[in-house]
Amino acid sequence: MSVGFKIGDRAIGHGEPCFVIAEIGVNHNGSIELAERMISAARKAGADAVKFQTFRADRLVVRDTPTAAYQKTNTGETNQHQMLSALELDARAHERLLKHCSAEDIIFLSSPFDRDSIDLLDAMDVPAFKVPSPDCVSTSYLTDMGKRGRPVILSTGMCAMEEVMTGISTLRNSGCNEIAVLHCTSCYPAPLDELHLRAIPLMQEVTSLPIGYSDHSEGIEVVLAAVALGACIIEKHFTLDRGLPGPDHRASLEPAEFAAMVKGVRIVERSLGQARKEPQPCEASSRRLGRRSLAAARDMSPGEKLSENDIILLRPGTGLAPSLEVEMIGKRLKRQVRALTLYSMGDFE
Repeated sequence: MSVGFKIGDRAIGHGEPCFVIAEIGVNHNGSIELAERMISAARKAGADAVKFQTFRADRLVVRDTPTAAYQKTNTGETNQHQMLSALELDARAHERLLKHCSAEDIIFLSSPFDRDSIDLLDAMDVPAFKVPSPDCVSTSYLTDMGKRGRPVILSTGMCAMEEVMTGISTLRNSGCNEIAVLHCTSCYPAPLDELHLRAIPLMQEVTSLPIGYSDHSEGIEVVLAAVALGACIIEKHFTLDRGLPGPDHRASLEPAEFAAMVKGVRIVERSLGQARKEPQPCEASSRRLGRRSLAAARDMSPGEKLSENDIILLRPGTGLAPSLEVEMIGKRLKRQVRALTLYSMGDFE
C-alpha cells in the first residue's frame, strides 16, 4: 500500500483522486502573458496543478551543447544553451505566476534544474518539488532538495529500476519521506511499444510509494490506461496551440484535448472501485429476474418422487436455486405442481 501525503490541499496516493498536472514547462515561450493565459486555460480544463521549469541556462548546459533531435526538429535551433536562454523565467516572473495560480485556485509547481533554482522555489514556499527525469541520478541535487522538508515528485524517464531506488534512497537519507514516483519514457513523442505501462504496478510493489505517470505519447488513450493500472498522478504537456514555435508544443495537448483527458481520467478512476467481487446494488433486479429457479418440467402429482427429468431451469430467480438441483432429486411431492411453474420447499414432504 502506498504511503500518501498532501500537495497543497490535495491528497496524493492510492485510493485518492488522481492528481492531474498540466505541464506548461517552457511552452510559455518566455512570455509571462502567455503563461498566465495557459494557467487559466489549464484550470478551466480541469487540471489540479500547472508545472513550469525553473533554470538558468548557464547553470544547466555547456554553451556548445547541441539540441536534442526532437528539439532541433521542432525549433530549428541547433544550440541548446541559446534555445534555453530565451525560455528562462526570472524570480519576478515566478512570483507573478504564483500569484496568478492562487487567483485561479490551481496549484503552482515547477521543476528546478539547479541548486539556485531550488533556493528560489523554496523561498516561494512551493507545496512540492518536481524532479525532472535527468536528475533522478543527480545525488547532490537530490540531497539538497530532500533537506528542504517538502514533498518531492520524482520523474524516472531514462532510468533503470536500480537508479530509481537509488534516487529514492538519496531523498530519504536527506530527510525527505513524502515522495511520489512517476514512470516516464523520455521521448517526444514516445513510441507506444516503449512506454511499458506495466511498470506502474511493478513500481508500486517495489517502492510502496504513490506511483504516477508522466506521459509523452500522442493523444490521451495511454493516460487512461495508466490510471487503470494504478497511476495516482498524471502529468501531461499542455499548450494553447501545437502550432506555436518551441521545443515541446508538438508533444502537448491543447485545452479541449486536455479537458477530454481529465474527463476520461475521472471516469476511469470512478470505475475502478474496490478490489473485490460482489453483487452490486444496480444488479439487484437483474439478479432476481435474470437468474433461474427449479421448475416443473411436467405436471406433477402428490406422492411422486422428483427425477432429473422432472426439473427444468426457468426464470425468475425467486424460487429454489439451481445449486439445489441434485439435492432435490428423489424428494417426494406432497401436493400438485403444474408444468412450467417454480418449485418451492413447501411442495415437498
